[in-house]
Amino acid sequence: MSALAVAAPRRGLAGSLADGLWRRPALLAVLLLALPLLWLVVVYLGSLAALLVQSFYSLDDFSGLVVEDFTLATYAQLFTAANLAIILRTVAMAACVTLASILVALPIAYYAARYARGAAKAFFYIAVMLPLWSSYLVKIYAWKLILAKEGILTWAFARLGLAPVLDAVLALPGIGGNSLSVSYIGTFLVFLYVWLPYMILPMQAALERVPASFLDASGDLGATPAATFRHVTWPLALPGVVAGSIFTFSLTLGDYIIPQIVGSSRLFIGQAVYTQQGTAGNIPLAAAFTMVPIVIMGFYLWGAKRAGAFDAL
Repeated sequence: MSALAVAAPRRGLAGSLADGLWRRPALLAVLLLALPLLWLVVVYLGSLAALLVQSFYSLDDFSGLVVEDFTLATYAQLFTAANLAIILRTVAMAACVTLASILVALPIAYYAARYARGAAKAFFYIAVMLPLWSSYLVKIYAWKLILAKEGILTWAFARLGLAPVLDAVLALPGIGGNSLSVSYIGTFLVFLYVWLPYMILPMQAALERVPASFLDASGDLGATPAATFRHVTWPLALPGVVAGSIFTFSLTLGDYIIPQIVGSSRLFIGQAVYTQQGTAGNIPLAAAFTMVPIVIMGFYLWGAKRAGAFDAL
C-alpha cells in the first residue's frame, strides 16, 4: 500500500509534464529543436557572419597585416581582370555541369520512375548510390589515372581508331591541354561524374510523383509524347530538377579539390580562397571570394522561387 502511495505522485508528475507538453506543442517543438538550432546559429550562421565581417576589412600592402576598418576596397579587388576571370570561369563551369547533369540524369530518372520495378529499381538505387559510398579523394584520383595520357581512356580511343578525335579535342583553345587530366574538359567530366547522383535522385523522386492518369489524359486528348512531356511531365518534375541543380551548381561553385587535382593552372573560386587564405595570407580577400557563391546561390534561389519552381515541393 505504501509502495503505491509513493509511485502515484511520480506517475502524476510525469503525466502532468506530458499533458503540459501535449497542450503546448510549440513548447515541445522548441525543446526538441533548441540544441540543433543553437548549433546551426553558432557554427554555421556564426561562421558566415564572421566571413561577412572580415570581407569588409583590408590587407595592408606594406606590413601584410589585416586592417580592421570598414572598407569596400576588398570587394573592389574582385572586379580586377584576374579575379573576375576566376569568378566567370567558375560560374561557367558550374552552369555547364548543371546543364549536362540534367541532360544525362533525365532519361535515367525517367526510366527508373516509370518502368523500373522490383529488382530493377533496387539495382537502380544501388548503381546510383554506389559511387557515393566510396572515398571522394579515391574517386578523383581514379579519374586522374583514367584521363591521363597513359590512361585507359586514351588507350580506348587509340584502339577504336579515334585518337585523332581526342587530339582535336585536346587542341581546342582555352579548354584543351596536354591530356584530359590537365584540361577543363577533364575537370568537367569529373565534376559531372561526382555530382550526377545528386541530380538523378531528386529528378527520379519528382517524376514518380507525376500521376500516370495525367499522362493518359494528355494522350487521350490528342497530345503527342513530346507535347505531353513539355506541357505535363516537365512542369510537374521541375521542382526535382531545381533541387538537383541546387546541389550540382552550388557544389561545383565551391569545390576546391577537383580543380586542384584534375585541372589546369587557371584557378577556380575554391582554389582562390585557399590561395588567398593560406599562401598569400589575405584573409579579407579570401572572405570576399567566399561570399561570391553565397550571393550567386541567393539570387538563383530567389529566381527559382519567383518562377514557381518550389510550389509543388
